[in-house]
Parts: sequence; C-alpha cells; structure tokens
Amino acid sequence: MTEKKRKKKRSKPIQNLLDGEFLTRESVVTNLPYLAFLAVIAIIYIANTYSAEKTFKEIEATKKELKELRYQYITTKSTLMYLSKQTELFKQAQKLGLKETSVPPYKIFFSKLDKIPKEEE
Repeated sequence: MTEKKRKKKRSKPIQNLLDGEFLTRESVVTNLPYLAFLAVIAIIYIANTYSAEKTFKEIEATKKELKELRYQYITTKSTLMYLSKQTELFKQAQKLGLKETSVPPYKIFFSKLDKIPKEEE
C-alpha cells in the first residue's frame, strides 16, 4: 500500500498540470498581476539579449572593415612612397617628354622700395 500512495502523490501534481486545474485556483487569479509582471520582465530580458547580440555583430563587422581599410592604407602609402622617389619621377617625366634640369634653382628677390613704373595711357 505504501508504494501505491507514493505513486499517487507523485502523479497528482503531473495530473493537475495536465488537467489545467491549477489555473482555476484562487491563488493563481490573485497573483495574476505578479505573473504578468514576470512575463513583461522576461520579454524585456530577451529583447535586451537580442539587442546586445546585434550590437556585438555590428562592432565585429566594423573591426573587420577597419582592419581591411588599414591594410589598404598601408599598401597605398607604400606605393606612393615608391612612386615619389626621384628615379621613379624621372621615369614618369621621360614618358611625358620632360627632361631633368642641370641648372640648380635660384631665388628671385623683389624689393618693395623699387617701384614698378606704371604703363602710361
């Protein structure tokens, strides 16, 4: 008999759950606002988790893009440094038909005291 009583005690909560009998009790009806509050909190928690995951994915995508742009910057910078060497500039100038000058540059000085004569009308 003790085994039958134990089985009845164990099966009773499961049977109540499946019957839906626990929903008709007065204690559930009085605690309904609290249960609704818990449901709203659970929904907010789930929404917050999805938002955090979305933000994390955006951050990772931005990091990846930044890494690719940094590689592109380094490549472009090294190409520019190579093309701005004097020998490379000379090669490009020869293609355009320009020649390197053998005369060094010099300064032209202009004094404000010297007046430039105006053309007469």
